[in-house]
Amino acid sequence: MRSSLRLGTQQMQIALHRVATASMPRNLSITRLVFSCVLLVLVFSCAAWAQGDKQRQLMREAFVARQQGDNPLAAQKYEELIRLYPGMVAAHANLGSVLASLGRYDEASSQFRLALKADPGNPKLRFGLARIYFKKGDFATATQQLASLHQEEPGNVHIASLLGDCYVHLHRYEQAIALLTPIEKARPGNLDLEWSLGMALVGAGQFREGLVRVEKVAHQGKRAVAYLLAAEVYLELTYYNEARQNADTAARLDPKLPGVYTVSGIIDTYLGNEKAAVTAFKKALQFNPDDAQAHLQLGVVLYTERKLGDAEKQLNRALSLQPESSFARYELARVERAQGHLQAAARDLEKAEREEPQWLPPHIELAAIYYLLKRPADGARETRVVDQLMAEEQQRQSKKHTLSPPLPSP
Repeated sequence: MRSSLRLGTQQMQIALHRVATASMPRNLSITRLVFSCVLLVLVFSCAAWAQGDKQRQLMREAFVARQQGDNPLAAQKYEELIRLYPGMVAAHANLGSVLASLGRYDEASSQFRLALKADPGNPKLRFGLARIYFKKGDFATATQQLASLHQEEPGNVHIASLLGDCYVHLHRYEQAIALLTPIEKARPGNLDLEWSLGMALVGAGQFREGLVRVEKVAHQGKRAVAYLLAAEVYLELTYYNEARQNADTAARLDPKLPGVYTVSGIIDTYLGNEKAAVTAFKKALQFNPDDAQAHLQLGVVLYTERKLGDAEKQLNRALSLQPESSFARYELARVERAQGHLQAAARDLEKAEREEPQWLPPHIELAAIYYLLKRPADGARETRVVDQLMAEEQQRQSKKHTLSPPLPSP
């Protein structure tokens, strides 16, 4: 398997972050957003109807605008309500939900905090505030808020699912599994819960167990992002046909899903369809010019075609977007070696080694380059590292059970 194309721990974390982030606006958080917004309206609307025609009219107009998808108008109506009735908890809470849907997270959190001042401890308001921190990407703060809520309502599946999502974003997979597994047994049909647990299991390396949940969400929920994650897990397990089927379904359901063409291109590369892979990576970059993985994989294919200048450009772009990527640095070193830039290649390989010391390919390349640079002592040292890592890998492989056939679709 090509070293840079394998997912591994680092790349699987990138994949999980992408699908978890992609799922927020399209799938899971839409349910949560509507649930929270409608719930807030139901809880607080009685107070609004009791305080005059003008207040009722504005609340009704804001609600209708929200239902019709006119969030700017809804925000305007809620802001007018707040100017007239500054202590109205419902207006602050619903304005916060609307502002969050517009991506104005700091303003949204301010509105929820104002609502909580008037109604401290309200669990629905606290959940709404936590959800805003989640959508903003402040997973640590969201986790603190949600953990407190979970202690108070351990059976609340909405709180548990979002807390599990936070743990996945923070790479705290074992905590997510411990949190969600007992709740799954009590709520086996909840797809939000299955999705969070499936991502956590995949992140923890329990691919088969994770696939059961992820494919359940994909098939029952028709969620493109779940098909995409299934494709990436099958790719990691080297089941390329299954990966191809899931990636194609994801693209069919949502042609604009972030990462879908990048994954398709990687699969094409494994299947030997390098022309199709180049097309897929370029299509991915049309949708998102900052897709670091697409730049990386396109650089790899261009290197195999000996288009070294173009490959170097793509790999440098990947590194500018993800400076911590040992995969991109390793591939750039291979290009530099092919160009005759041995010193530059050695520097990049040394950085790749420091970033991922147990990864074998950089050690192999670096040993060869040290000998070319007339540094035999360094070359011998790297050779010893290579021998040690290969022996450890052989021991691990000997302990592994033979991988079972792919899981049937639920």
